[in-house]
Amino acid sequence: MSTVTIVPSITTARRTAVRRPARVAAPRVAPVSHGGEGQIRLTRRGRLVVFALAFLIVAAAAVWLAAGSAASRDAGGPAQVDVVTVAPGDTLWDIASDASAATGGGDVRDMMRTIEDLNAIDGGSVFVGQQLRVPSAG
Repeated sequence: MSTVTIVPSITTARRTAVRRPARVAAPRVAPVSHGGEGQIRLTRRGRLVVFALAFLIVAAAAVWLAAGSAASRDAGGPAQVDVVTVAPGDTLWDIASDASAATGGGDVRDMMRTIEDLNAIDGGSVFVGQQLRVPSAG
């Protein structure tokens, strides 16, 4: 089966056109606004200059903010340590307790962590004859 569609068309009489001379378009002039409500349109170079200026401001602010965070007023240098040889019956707690008392009586658990970090000890077990670096008071 096929379908046929008939569309009525309306024809109008043609008028003869009178040729008129072509109009020359007047140049468009943007309205002058003194109140600041007009848009500013930048050229490609202008956009590049604005982008570069904004980038430099952000970079300078980042450098200024980061400069103070890296430095400290403390005199650097290696920490003062004593070398202690583990004797029979010594535990890490005993060694940390003696070191904590010698450096000012801080928390023994903090001193144990410091000794473990200085000597790369895992689990807190020490062996007879082992040489440990222990922070000194000095």
